[in-house]
Amino acid sequence: MNMTQGVGGSDAATELAKLSNVCQDIGAIHSSEFQQRIDRAQQLMSRDNIAAIYLNAGTNLFYFTGTRWFASERMVGAILPAKGQIVYIAPYFEQGTILQFMGIKGDIRPWQEHQSPYQLFCDTLAGMGIERGNIGIDESSPFFISNGIDLVGNHYQLVSAKEITAGCRAIKSSAELCLMQKAKDITLAVQKAAARILRIGISTAEVSEFIDAAHRKMGAPKGSYFCIVLFGVDSSFPHGVKESRDLAENDMVLIDTGCMVENYISDITRSYVFGEPNQRQRMLWQVEYNAQQAAFAAAVNGEPCANVDIAAREYLASQGMGPDYQTPGCPHRTGHGIGLDIHEWPYLNRAETTLLAPGMCFSNEPMLVMPDEFGIRLEDHFYMTDDGPRWFTEPSPSIDNPFAY
Repeated sequence: MNMTQGVGGSDAATELAKLSNVCQDIGAIHSSEFQQRIDRAQQLMSRDNIAAIYLNAGTNLFYFTGTRWFASERMVGAILPAKGQIVYIAPYFEQGTILQFMGIKGDIRPWQEHQSPYQLFCDTLAGMGIERGNIGIDESSPFFISNGIDLVGNHYQLVSAKEITAGCRAIKSSAELCLMQKAKDITLAVQKAAARILRIGISTAEVSEFIDAAHRKMGAPKGSYFCIVLFGVDSSFPHGVKESRDLAENDMVLIDTGCMVENYISDITRSYVFGEPNQRQRMLWQVEYNAQQAAFAAAVNGEPCANVDIAAREYLASQGMGPDYQTPGCPHRTGHGIGLDIHEWPYLNRAETTLLAPGMCFSNEPMLVMPDEFGIRLEDHFYMTDDGPRWFTEPSPSIDNPFAY
C-alpha cells in the first residue's frame, strides 16, 4: 500500500536510539524574574484597589514565588500584599519542608492542626496593617479555603484574584518563551518518531509508552505530561475513548501529547492517515488546515481573543460545518492559553474579551469531528509578538507529508 510520508517503516528501538538529550543547556527561571512578577502583581493590585491576594499551593504560588507545593486538604499558601513582603501560611509541622522549597523568601505564619488557618490568615492581614478592604483569592483555591476565610473575616471583601494572576501569567517573558519553545521542539520530534514506529496491529498503549520514553530520552525528566493516541473512528472522540482499538490499514491517526521543560508545557496534535488517504479524508484534512490558518490570521494585537475563534468557526460554517459547536464541525473552543498549566487564561472562544497582546501564548486547534467516522485535530501553538502571531511549531503542510519531510 502507499504510505503517508514519514509514517511507518521503523520500530521503537531504532527510533529511540536516534534521540538524545537536548536540554543540557536549559536553565530554570532566575530568582530576579520571580521578583519582577511580584512587582508587576503589586502594581496591578494598587490599580485595582486590592489590598492583598492569597496564592494557594499550586501554579500561582509557584509562578510568583518559585515555591513548588501541591494543594491538599490543608491550607498552604502565601499572602502577597499590595505593599510589603510576602508571608507564607503553612501547617506548623511543614515549616522545615517549606523552607527547603521556598523560592522567594518570606516569613512563615504556622498553624497547629487544631487551630484555624483562616483566622490566622485574617490575623496576619491585620498584622500587616490590612484590617479591611478587597482581598483577592487565587481563582484555583478550593471553596473550603475561601469559605473559611469569609466566615471569620467578614470585614474583608473577598474578590477573585484572576485579574492579577492571569493578568501577569498571560504575558510570557523571553525566558518563558525559550522554555516553551524547547518543550514544543521536543514534542514535535517525538511526534515524528512516533509516526515512524506505526504498523498494522500496534496498540495505542504501545505508542503511548514509546512517546513517554522518547520524551524522557530527549531531556524531559517526567516523560509525557499527557498522551492521547487514537485510531480510526476513535479519533472522533476529542479526548479519547474507554477502550481503544488497534491500528488498521488506512485508519486516521490522532496523537495529542506534550512534555514539561522546567515546569513549562508543550501540547501538539498531529492527524494523518496510516496508508493511503481517501478523498473524503483528504478534503476534510484540508478544511481543518484552512480553519487553523484562518484562526492564526485573525490573531491581531489589540483585538479581542474572541476574533480568533470566530474566524475559525466562520470558515468552517462556509464549508457546511456546524454551525456553532454542532458536528460535523468543531465541538469545542479554538484554543487555550498555555504556560505553567496546559490550559490557562485567556481562552480562544467567542466570549473572551481579553485583548491580544505581545507575550500571550495559545494553542490553535479548531478540531473537526465527523461522528462515527473520524476526527482531525491539527494543533500547534503561537505567541504574540509586536508584529503579530508567530508559530512555535510550523503546522503540518499536507495530509501526504504531515511532518514536512
